[in-house]
Amino acid sequence: MFVKMPRPAGNPKERDYGTAGSFLVPGARSVLGGKRTRNYGRRGLGPRKVASASAAASTLSEPPRRTQESQTRTRAPGLPTLPMEKPTASTEPQGPRPALGRESVQVPDDQDFRSFRSECEAEVGWNLTYSKAGVSVWVQAVEMDRTLHKIKCRMECCDVPAETLYDVLHDIEYRKKWDSNVIETFDIARLTVNADVGYYSWRCPKPLKNRDVITLRSWLPMGTDYIIMNYSVKHPKYPPRKDLVRAVSIQTGYLIQSTGPKSCVITYLAQVDPKGSLPKWVVNKSSQFLAPKAMKRMYKACIKYPEWKQKHQPHFKPWLHPEQSRLPSLALSELSVQHADSLENIDESAVAESREEQRAGSAGGEGSDDDTSLT
Repeated sequence: MFVKMPRPAGNPKERDYGTAGSFLVPGARSVLGGKRTRNYGRRGLGPRKVASASAAASTLSEPPRRTQESQTRTRAPGLPTLPMEKPTASTEPQGPRPALGRESVQVPDDQDFRSFRSECEAEVGWNLTYSKAGVSVWVQAVEMDRTLHKIKCRMECCDVPAETLYDVLHDIEYRKKWDSNVIETFDIARLTVNADVGYYSWRCPKPLKNRDVITLRSWLPMGTDYIIMNYSVKHPKYPPRKDLVRAVSIQTGYLIQSTGPKSCVITYLAQVDPKGSLPKWVVNKSSQFLAPKAMKRMYKACIKYPEWKQKHQPHFKPWLHPEQSRLPSLALSELSVQHADSLENIDESAVAESREEQRAGSAGGEGSDDDTSLT
């Protein structure tokens, strides 16, 4: 749904897709790989439970042939639902297996989703850097100059049901309406009933170059809660472009938790490398200021979504009903993990310092909503 560039004026990217003018990667375009199975149904009825997420990977053999008019409202079989109990304490590290640690592309499994949820809810090892008007931001305590921080942003949504926020993060057509920073975004292919590959490019403030990202996104409904996550992959037909800087989503995702019939809390967790040659401290600093504004902008989009959707294929939601998908299927073997160190670094360091100085002078300001966007 997201990777952003340094200045208060950041640009977003969608997918997963996760978050541009700042360093957030599109949240809708999830950043994790693993096997899963899911049960998607209308929220009122609730998703059907399936034995395991791994089952989902085996449910897709051939992409169903559907026409534009296809708008069935039946639930899709084969989608797993995680139990609602919180995972017990474990000696294993929190968070999904990092993409950079993978030798091959994988679709996230149930354990990946559980560990991602645990990390979103964790407090130990996180430093609170911002808390205002229902929005909080944390960063992990790591070396500032050598490591790209993980950032966690949480927002309370008093007038937005969890299912509406989930739909907004998935709906590419609506993204093009509310995300003024998007250049181009589209789904490339699907891997399983709850995993796909997509492309997202976004505008960055001049003189920085615009960014793009290709991610493997996966999603999972858990009763009244939802997870979307993604990580960067390489697709043979979509190599890096000379006019854009290819960013890398190391780990990006959203945890949406229902707090009532018309309210929810969303947690955005991301570790993104915008590439170029921006100092890591610039990326870390900027994301702390840009994330809250990006979340607030997304909240405004959620308020307007029900009315917009009623006029634009109201029953077409392939993220809930996989049988509606018209995407071609793709084998995991055709993809490979995108490593940040394999991409060219474009020199933007001269820009970074002056922009960071400007940001420091207005750190307490709200800035413009157009400055940010979540990928």
